[in-house]
Amino acid sequence: MDIPRRFLPSISSLLALEAVDRLGSASAAAEELSLTQSAISRQLKVMEEQLDVALIQRNQMRLQLTPAAQEYVIEARAAIQKLAQASLKLKANPMGGSLNLSVLPAFAMHWLAPRLSDFARKHPGVTINLNTRLKPFDFTMEPFDAAIHFGGLDWPGVNALRIMREEVVPVCAPHLCPQNRHSAEWLLDAPLLHLDTRANAWESWFSAQGISPPALQGMLFDQFSTMIPAAIHGLGVALLPSYLIQDELSSGRLIRAFDSKSISLGDYFLVWPNTRPMPVAFETFHSWLLEQIDDLDPSFG
Repeated sequence: MDIPRRFLPSISSLLALEAVDRLGSASAAAEELSLTQSAISRQLKVMEEQLDVALIQRNQMRLQLTPAAQEYVIEARAAIQKLAQASLKLKANPMGGSLNLSVLPAFAMHWLAPRLSDFARKHPGVTINLNTRLKPFDFTMEPFDAAIHFGGLDWPGVNALRIMREEVVPVCAPHLCPQNRHSAEWLLDAPLLHLDTRANAWESWFSAQGISPPALQGMLFDQFSTMIPAAIHGLGVALLPSYLIQDELSSGRLIRAFDSKSISLGDYFLVWPNTRPMPVAFETFHSWLLEQIDDLDPSFG
């Protein structure tokens, strides 16, 4: 390590500084860390002497970090959190081979999760840790090795593997749909449901039908998981991926609002940063995912 060890404070001092900054007093920090107030003060003093920098502005009412220390603790807090995550990862999989994967909730629930039992059976030494993110993020600021994302080519600084095409169809509750649905123009006056990550979905769909859409209004959702119940309860017509609503269509809770071919709005991708070497667990998952893609049902695109 290039940084001299004398510039690296102890974990105890960092925890004390972070707690004082967040909680606003030595007494509150001491209670959270199960220490005495004098122990907290001693840790701060040791850190000040080690770095030869004043960290605390002391007055009769409370301890307050200096402006420089406030900037320092922001980065220190991020380092503490990253170390805690690494420790949790080690504890969860002491043999190594874990992969932190960011996923889209609906895709993970309906496509990935049913297949993960096959992965676990074939690769028992690898643990997949899942967490949800709806939009692209900075891999340097998040604890993820890779992500499954819609439209992976719009994510800078990553490599991308196409998983499948997303095809959408307009659906609604049966009572909302007119008996004569041979024309798509009835949808121009229907309440339409929108997904904020597919802002131009309805415009693209109407254009595919040869219709120039007006200014479209309606309820806005951030996830398919909340849009689907809204459509079932008659709040509007939704453009939904066909793979998500097979059960709803089979049961009759949703029906097609217009008998037309589905259209594609984009693709799902596995993405991973192109600026760092990837762990062996990722290579294992990547190879397994390639097998799943080869075996995809044609209806998934």
